[in-house]
Amino acid sequence: QVQLVQSGGGLVQPGGSLSLSCTASTNLFSIYDISWYRQVPGKQRELVAYMHTSGRTEYGDSVKGRFTISRDNAKATMYLQMNSLLPNDTAAYFCYIKSIHRNLWGQGIQVSVSS
Repeated sequence: QVQLVQSGGGLVQPGGSLSLSCTASTNLFSIYDISWYRQVPGKQRELVAYMHTSGRTEYGDSVKGRFTISRDNAKATMYLQMNSLLPNDTAAYFCYIKSIHRNLWGQGIQVSVSS
């Protein structure tokens, strides 16, 4: 049973930076497309960043130029580097991995941007 464990997150001031990590319990991490989503109470979960197995990336319009998704297949870990954070970035952030056989969500981690 593959599991995802997230780390990072917390409270940061506007304009600050934060990095999220998500580690998968699999040695086949390279076959998964990976994504980061976020959700605030009362709203739908929204896509923040996506990376195909080929390395192609996509970003939500609100985070383009500020957030960067990356992966280390040898460590079975994905990352989200968040810079120039805004109060509107406050949300629970979830990692998500998908292959033709399965898809999995991380447990979620809170990011709060406030002065």
